[in-house]
Amino acid sequence: MIMTKTIRQSNNSKVWTIGSILKWTQAYFTEKKISSPRLDAEVLLAYLLQKERIYLYVHFDEPLQENELTAFRNIIKKRAARIPVAYITGQKEFMGLTFKVSSAVLVPRPETELLVETAINKFSDYKTVNFADIGTGSGAIAISLAKLRNNFSGCAVDISKEALTIARTNAEIFQVSDKIKFLQGDLLAPLYEQNDFNKLDLIISNPPYIPLSDMDKLEPEIRKYEPANALTDNNDGLGFYRRLINDSSRFLTDNGALACEFGIGQSAAIKEMAQKNGWGKYEILKDLAGIERVIILWKQKY
Repeated sequence: MIMTKTIRQSNNSKVWTIGSILKWTQAYFTEKKISSPRLDAEVLLAYLLQKERIYLYVHFDEPLQENELTAFRNIIKKRAARIPVAYITGQKEFMGLTFKVSSAVLVPRPETELLVETAINKFSDYKTVNFADIGTGSGAIAISLAKLRNNFSGCAVDISKEALTIARTNAEIFQVSDKIKFLQGDLLAPLYEQNDFNKLDLIISNPPYIPLSDMDKLEPEIRKYEPANALTDNNDGLGFYRRLINDSSRFLTDNGALACEFGIGQSAAIKEMAQKNGWGKYEILKDLAGIERVIILWKQKY
């Protein structure tokens, strides 16, 4: 209420321009302990005005209309309540593509781009790549592969009907619906139903890996608003890796691989699982922050 009153009272004595409202919003978001106050202010105002962010800098002195101020006040209140920017705007950029998102799906993360890039690089010489994206959410991984590389096609699995609705919409937007089959079910279960034994070149997944004991430590944007079943296995964070590593190889061709994102400090446990289950060579890749983030396990030892 303090925020809305401040804007209204000031509006009687001054004209709110793009520049002044951005400055005020940045200060307000900083007060609310939002980690990227200026960026969030710009993204949200650009979304409201249906402009690119560069437009804001070129039109700093442009006054905002009263209806725009009213709408922006509502947006500011949502962000101050720690609703993620992506859920407010209904979209998130990933791999240079803008995906539709909702509270039914995890917000695509920049670190997950490493998982997609790894798959593209490791299978660049394959004439065709038949993949399964397990836990597809918004479809960001599967759709990026199908959109960015002509040789990738396959299926995307999620247990959530609502998530699959979002994923199908994104596939239609990026015109890859003919390259991806969307299946509802728990982890690998739909692959059994499809009888996809020994047919896949790649199984790829960003499974829920946050230990239940860490959930209370997460930022409010994540803890309060993102779907919990996409974040944690309600245990030690390794449950989905146990199932994927135990069962995936039967669906892979002899030259196939399982590629997964994982959390901080989980690589040793995942490597041990792989070794006990007879997987071949593996490679672990670090993200831009130097954190071990992605593992790719090959079915054979060659």
